[in-house]
Amino acid sequence: MTMARRIVAEGLGTLLLLVVVVGSGVMGARLAGGNDAIALLGNTLSTGAGLVVLIHVFGPISGAHFNPAVTLVAVLRRELGAADALGYGAAQVIGAVLGVWLAHAMFAEPVLQVSAHVRGGWGQGLAELVATFGLIGTILAVSKHRGEFTPVAVGLYITSAYWFTASTSFANPAVTLARGLTDTFAGIAPASIPLFIAGQLAGALIALAVFGWLLAEDPA
Repeated sequence: MTMARRIVAEGLGTLLLLVVVVGSGVMGARLAGGNDAIALLGNTLSTGAGLVVLIHVFGPISGAHFNPAVTLVAVLRRELGAADALGYGAAQVIGAVLGVWLAHAMFAEPVLQVSAHVRGGWGQGLAELVATFGLIGTILAVSKHRGEFTPVAVGLYITSAYWFTASTSFANPAVTLARGLTDTFAGIAPASIPLFIAGQLAGALIALAVFGWLLAEDPA
Protein backbone atom coordinates (compact mmCIF):
# COMPACT_ATOMS: atom_id res chain seq x y z
CA MET A 1 0.00 0.00 0.00
CA THR A 2 1.16 3.53 -0.72
CA MET A 3 1.94 5.74 2.24
CA ALA A 4 -0.96 8.03 1.33
CA ARG A 5 -3.42 5.13 1.57
CA ARG A 6 -1.93 3.93 4.83
CA ILE A 7 -2.17 7.38 6.41
CA VAL A 8 -5.75 7.85 5.22
CA ALA A 9 -6.61 4.40 6.60
CA GLU A 10 -5.17 5.35 9.99
CA GLY A 11 -7.07 8.63 10.04
CA LEU A 12 -10.36 7.13 8.88
CA GLY A 13 -10.08 4.14 11.20
CA THR A 14 -9.37 6.36 14.21
CA LEU A 15 -12.22 8.67 13.22
CA LEU A 16 -14.64 5.75 13.16
CA LEU A 17 -13.28 4.44 16.46
CA LEU A 18 -14.07 7.75 18.15
CA VAL A 19 -17.52 7.81 16.58
CA VAL A 20 -18.07 4.42 18.20
CA VAL A 21 -16.65 5.42 21.59
CA VAL A 22 -18.37 8.80 21.91
CA GLY A 23 -21.57 7.91 20.07
CA SER A 24 -22.20 4.77 22.10
CA GLY A 25 -21.45 6.75 25.27
CA VAL A 26 -24.09 9.33 24.37
CA MET A 27 -26.63 6.67 23.41
CA GLY A 28 -25.91 4.64 26.52
CA ALA A 29 -26.28 7.62 28.82
CA ARG A 30 -29.55 8.68 27.17
CA LEU A 31 -31.10 5.22 27.41
CA ALA A 32 -29.77 4.31 30.87
CA GLY A 33 -31.87 6.86 32.74
CA GLY A 34 -29.02 7.91 35.00
CA ASN A 35 -27.68 4.40 35.64
CA ASP A 36 -23.96 4.73 34.87
CA ALA A 37 -23.38 0.96 35.03
CA ILE A 38 -25.84 0.35 32.20
CA ALA A 39 -24.41 3.27 30.21
CA LEU A 40 -20.89 1.90 30.63
CA LEU A 41 -22.02 -1.58 29.60
CA GLY A 42 -23.46 -0.23 26.36
CA ASN A 43 -20.36 1.86 25.75
CA THR A 44 -18.14 -1.17 26.42
CA LEU A 45 -19.91 -3.65 24.15
CA SER A 46 -20.09 -1.20 21.26
CA THR A 47 -16.43 -0.24 21.56
CA GLY A 48 -15.17 -3.83 21.74
CA ALA A 49 -17.31 -4.96 18.80
CA GLY A 50 -16.41 -1.90 16.76
CA LEU A 51 -12.70 -2.45 17.32
CA VAL A 52 -12.87 -6.00 15.98
CA VAL A 53 -14.52 -4.82 12.78
CA LEU A 54 -12.29 -1.78 12.28
CA ILE A 55 -9.09 -3.80 12.71
CA HIS A 56 -10.32 -6.34 10.18
CA VAL A 57 -11.20 -3.54 7.73
CA PHE A 58 -8.06 -1.41 8.00
CA GLY A 59 -5.47 -3.93 9.21
CA PRO A 60 -4.53 -5.09 5.69
CA ILE A 61 -3.98 -1.46 4.64
CA SER A 62 -2.13 0.24 7.49
CA GLY A 63 -1.87 -2.34 10.27
CA ALA A 64 -4.82 -0.66 12.04
CA HIS A 65 -2.82 1.00 14.80
CA PHE A 66 -5.34 3.80 15.53
CA ASN A 67 -3.09 4.54 18.50
CA PRO A 68 0.20 6.48 18.85
CA ALA A 69 1.35 4.05 21.57
CA VAL A 70 1.03 1.13 19.14
CA THR A 71 2.82 3.16 16.47
CA LEU A 72 5.63 4.01 18.91
CA VAL A 73 6.14 0.32 19.67
CA ALA A 74 6.23 -0.44 15.93
CA VAL A 75 8.97 2.17 15.49
CA LEU A 76 11.02 0.81 18.39
CA ARG A 77 10.67 -2.68 16.92
CA ARG A 78 11.88 -1.30 13.57
CA GLU A 79 8.65 -2.29 11.87
CA LEU A 80 7.88 1.31 10.88
CA GLY A 81 10.12 4.23 9.96
CA ALA A 82 10.15 7.46 11.96
CA ALA A 83 8.82 9.56 9.08
CA ASP A 84 5.97 7.12 8.49
CA ALA A 85 5.22 7.12 12.20
CA LEU A 86 4.85 10.91 12.22
CA GLY A 87 2.30 10.60 9.42
CA TYR A 88 0.46 7.87 11.33
CA GLY A 89 0.43 9.92 14.54
CA ALA A 90 -0.87 13.06 12.86
CA ALA A 91 -3.59 11.08 11.08
CA GLN A 92 -4.61 9.38 14.32
CA VAL A 93 -4.96 12.64 16.26
CA ILE A 94 -6.78 14.48 13.45
CA GLY A 95 -9.05 11.50 12.82
CA ALA A 96 -9.84 11.19 16.52
CA VAL A 97 -10.88 14.85 16.82
CA LEU A 98 -13.01 14.66 13.69
CA GLY A 99 -14.63 11.49 15.02
CA VAL A 100 -15.65 13.26 18.23
CA TRP A 101 -17.15 16.13 16.25
CA LEU A 102 -19.02 13.74 13.96
CA ALA A 103 -20.49 11.89 16.94
CA HIS A 104 -21.65 15.20 18.42
CA ALA A 105 -23.29 16.18 15.14
CA MET A 106 -25.14 12.85 14.85
CA PHE A 107 -26.66 13.25 18.31
CA ALA A 108 -27.46 16.97 17.90
CA GLU A 109 -24.91 17.90 20.55
CA PRO A 110 -22.87 21.10 20.30
CA VAL A 111 -19.98 20.19 18.02
CA LEU A 112 -17.36 22.17 19.95
CA GLN A 113 -17.10 21.12 23.58
CA VAL A 114 -14.52 20.78 26.35
CA SER A 115 -14.95 18.05 28.94
CA ALA A 116 -15.50 18.84 32.59
CA HIS A 117 -15.17 15.16 33.62
CA VAL A 118 -12.15 15.13 35.94
CA ARG A 119 -10.39 11.77 36.13
CA GLY A 120 -7.63 12.52 38.62
CA GLY A 121 -5.43 10.71 41.12
CA TRP A 122 -2.43 8.42 40.81
CA GLY A 123 -4.70 5.39 40.55
CA GLN A 124 -6.03 6.64 37.24
CA GLY A 125 -2.52 6.95 35.83
CA LEU A 126 -1.65 3.49 37.12
CA ALA A 127 -4.82 2.13 35.53
CA GLU A 128 -3.79 3.55 32.17
CA LEU A 129 -0.34 2.01 32.56
CA VAL A 130 -1.93 -1.39 33.23
CA ALA A 131 -4.46 -0.98 30.41
CA THR A 132 -1.84 -0.07 27.84
CA PHE A 133 0.61 -2.71 29.06
CA GLY A 134 -2.08 -5.33 28.50
CA LEU A 135 -3.08 -3.96 25.12
CA ILE A 136 0.48 -3.95 23.77
CA GLY A 137 1.13 -7.37 25.26
CA THR A 138 -2.00 -8.70 23.60
CA ILE A 139 -0.97 -7.33 20.22
CA LEU A 140 2.62 -8.57 20.41
CA ALA A 141 1.85 -12.05 21.72
CA VAL A 142 -1.25 -12.85 19.70
CA SER A 143 0.10 -11.45 16.43
CA LYS A 144 3.21 -13.63 16.83
CA HIS A 145 1.40 -16.90 17.47
CA ARG A 146 -2.13 -16.47 16.11
CA GLY A 147 -2.09 -13.42 13.87
CA GLU A 148 -5.54 -13.99 12.39
CA PHE A 149 -7.05 -13.80 15.89
CA THR A 150 -5.49 -10.43 16.76
CA PRO A 151 -8.54 -8.25 15.93
CA VAL A 152 -10.79 -10.38 18.14
CA ALA A 153 -8.20 -10.53 20.93
CA VAL A 154 -7.82 -6.74 20.95
CA GLY A 155 -11.58 -6.21 20.99
CA LEU A 156 -12.04 -8.69 23.82
CA TYR A 157 -9.17 -7.21 25.83
CA ILE A 158 -10.55 -3.66 25.59
CA THR A 159 -14.04 -4.90 26.46
CA SER A 160 -12.65 -6.49 29.62
CA ALA A 161 -10.33 -3.60 30.48
CA TYR A 162 -13.23 -1.12 30.47
CA TRP A 163 -14.33 -2.88 33.64
CA PHE A 164 -11.17 -3.99 35.43
CA THR A 165 -9.33 -0.65 35.24
CA ALA A 166 -10.20 2.40 37.32
CA SER A 167 -9.89 4.61 34.25
CA THR A 168 -12.14 2.52 31.94
CA SER A 169 -9.10 1.80 29.76
CA PHE A 170 -8.46 4.63 27.32
CA ALA A 171 -5.05 3.05 26.51
CA ASN A 172 -4.52 5.43 23.58
CA PRO A 173 -3.04 8.97 23.55
CA ALA A 174 -4.98 10.08 20.45
CA VAL A 175 -8.25 8.84 21.92
CA THR A 176 -7.42 10.55 25.21
CA LEU A 177 -6.73 13.92 23.57
CA ALA A 178 -9.91 13.75 21.51
CA ARG A 179 -12.06 12.75 24.45
CA GLY A 180 -10.99 15.98 26.11
CA LEU A 181 -13.16 17.66 23.48
CA THR A 182 -16.43 15.99 24.50
CA ASP A 183 -18.42 16.81 27.62
CA THR A 184 -20.48 13.67 27.19
CA PHE A 185 -20.27 10.31 28.99
CA ALA A 186 -16.90 9.44 27.39
CA GLY A 187 -15.19 12.74 28.17
CA ILE A 188 -12.06 13.54 30.16
CA ALA A 189 -11.15 16.98 31.49
CA PRO A 190 -8.05 18.46 29.80
CA ALA A 191 -6.31 18.73 33.17
CA SER A 192 -6.49 14.94 33.51
CA ILE A 193 -5.02 14.19 30.08
CA PRO A 194 -1.25 14.48 30.87
CA LEU A 195 -1.48 11.86 33.64
CA PHE A 196 -3.34 9.47 31.32
CA ILE A 197 -0.88 9.86 28.47
CA ALA A 198 2.10 9.45 30.80
CA GLY A 199 0.63 6.20 32.08
CA GLN A 200 -0.10 5.00 28.56
CA LEU A 201 3.41 5.65 27.27
CA ALA A 202 4.97 4.04 30.35
CA GLY A 203 2.75 0.99 29.95
CA ALA A 204 3.65 0.67 26.26
CA LEU A 205 7.39 0.82 26.93
CA ILE A 206 7.22 -1.64 29.82
CA ALA A 207 5.17 -4.04 27.68
CA LEU A 208 7.69 -3.74 24.85
CA ALA A 209 10.52 -4.70 27.21
CA VAL A 210 8.67 -7.51 28.99
CA PHE A 211 7.05 -9.14 25.97
CA GLY A 212 10.15 -8.57 23.86
CA TRP A 213 11.98 -10.79 26.33
CA LEU A 214 9.15 -13.31 26.75
CA LEU A 215 8.65 -13.77 23.01
CA ALA A 216 12.30 -13.78 21.98
CA GLU A 217 13.52 -16.81 20.08
CA ASP A 218 16.22 -18.74 21.91
CA PRO A 219 19.35 -19.41 19.84
CA ALA A 220 19.52 -22.92 18.39
